Amino acid sequence: MLSYSDSPSGTDPRARDLHRPGVLLLAGAAIAILLSGCAPESTDLTEVGGDYITGTGTITEIPRAERGAPIAFSGELDTGGTASSDDWLGSVVVVNFWYAACPPCRAEAPDLESLNQQFLPDGVVFIGVDVRDQAATAGAFSDTFGITYPSILDAGAGEVQLAFAGQIAPNAVPTTIVLDREGRVASRIIGQIPDRSVLETLIEDVIGEEG
Repeated sequence: MLSYSDSPSGTDPRARDLHRPGVLLLAGAAIAILLSGCAPESTDLTEVGGDYITGTGTITEIPRAERGAPIAFSGELDTGGTASSDDWLGSVVVVNFWYAACPPCRAEAPDLESLNQQFLPDGVVFIGVDVRDQAATAGAFSDTFGITYPSILDAGAGEVQLAFAGQIAPNAVPTTIVLDREGRVASRIIGQIPDRSVLETLIEDVIGEEG
């Protein structure tokens, strides 16, 4: 059984790696895209650019008793209006940091939407955080890949990224974070989701926690 080691700087030292039987961790490196290497914004989703750095993907779970404080965040949505983490307290929340010209973000988009649909009956909330684009580009991405959940537009002040930085430092895109019902970081995947079943299991673990 393969596992991913947790080594990025600035991350929570209490976190432990995920290497539990029944979770398939595929061989090979996931692609981590540093924010400094973002491509120029474009609504043409057939063109991809930027300086991409290949790194080892990291999957981490934080034991319930060792999680940090709830993370509060909010922002304008690509679909119009605003959203706030206060709206989702009591629900499991999956937060995906992405941008349109990021190849791994494009590759994992179908899995994210599939899991969004799967967990709708359980009340799980999926929310994207677009770290690079304006509404038109984000909307074009959603239309191309059939994404039905909204994204917060965080390209300006980066307030959502700052809200998470003290606990999980999402300095690579994509990064996917599962928040528990109290709004605390329960698990994360840095880099492209290596397999749909990995995120599925992380979500199921938090759903199964007793209140």
